Amino acid sequence: MKSLFRRGATAGLVGGVLIGSLFAGVAQVLALTQEQIVQKLRPIPVFTITNPQGAPLVANPPNGQKGSPVAGVFITQKDAQAFLDTLKSKNPDLAKNVKVTPVSLAEIYQMEVSNQGKADALEFAFVPSQQQIDSALGILKQSGQQVQQFNGTPLFVARGGEKKGYLTIQQGGKAVIPMFFKKEDLQNLVERFKQQQPNDAAKIEIQVLNLEGVIEVMRTKNDPQLEQIVLIPPKETVEFIRSNMGNQQGGGQNKPAPAKPAPAPNK
Repeated sequence: MKSLFRRGATAGLVGGVLIGSLFAGVAQVLALTQEQIVQKLRPIPVFTITNPQGAPLVANPPNGQKGSPVAGVFITQKDAQAFLDTLKSKNPDLAKNVKVTPVSLAEIYQMEVSNQGKADALEFAFVPSQQQIDSALGILKQSGQQVQQFNGTPLFVARGGEKKGYLTIQQGGKAVIPMFFKKEDLQNLVERFKQQQPNDAAKIEIQVLNLEGVIEVMRTKNDPQLEQIVLIPPKETVEFIRSNMGNQQGGGQNKPAPAKPAPAPNK
C-alpha cells in the first residue's frame, strides 16, 4: 500500500471516557471524503521545527542529488525538542533561528495532498517515538511475526471476542474505535474495560497498525468501520498543548508556511 507520506475534543477522550463494547461492525460505507479525513486528523497535534516565518526546517538531498526536500514531523514534543537540542550542539547558528512548533496533523496531510505530483515538492517524514516503535515490534513478535523493524508510525488498538471486534468508547452518544499513538494510554483503557467487564477480559488483545496505512485506507477503501475511527494523541501531548497553547486547542492554529523552507545542512 503506497502511502501519501514519505515514511512510515481529544483531551476529553483520554480521561473520563465511557467504555463501550467489542464492535464487529456490519454497515457498509464508502471511503471517507477528504473533508472527513481532515476532520479526523485536525485534533491531533504533531511537532515540526520551523523558522521565525513558520517555514519548516528541511533536509535536502545530499551532494546535489535530485530529489525532494524532506521535513520531519515529530509525534511527540519531547522528541522534537531533543532533535533541536542536538542541532544546537552541532549547528548553533542554524539552531538559534528555529523552534519547535505544534501543528495539526490535518495541516500536514493537506499540504502533502496538495504537493502530490509536483516536482521536488516538500515531503514529510513522520518521526515516531522510539519507545512506541519498540512496543510495536514487541507486539508483532509476540504474534509470531519475524520482524526487525517497524515501518511507519505505530497506532495501537484493542480487539477481542469471537469476531475480533474493536474495543470502543462512547463519544457523543456513539460508539467510536480509539486508536492510540501510545501503547500505555491504550493499556490504561484496557485495564478499565477489564474491571467493568471481567467476563470479557481474557478476550482482549492489543494490536498495532501504522498511521500512514490507516490514512491510506481512509482515502481508498470501503470499510464498515472507517467512520468509527478516532485517533488519540499521547496524553502528555494533550497536556502540553493545554498548558502551553491556552485556547489554541489541538495545535491546529499553527500552519507551517509552504513556501521557502528553512534548509538544514545536507547529510
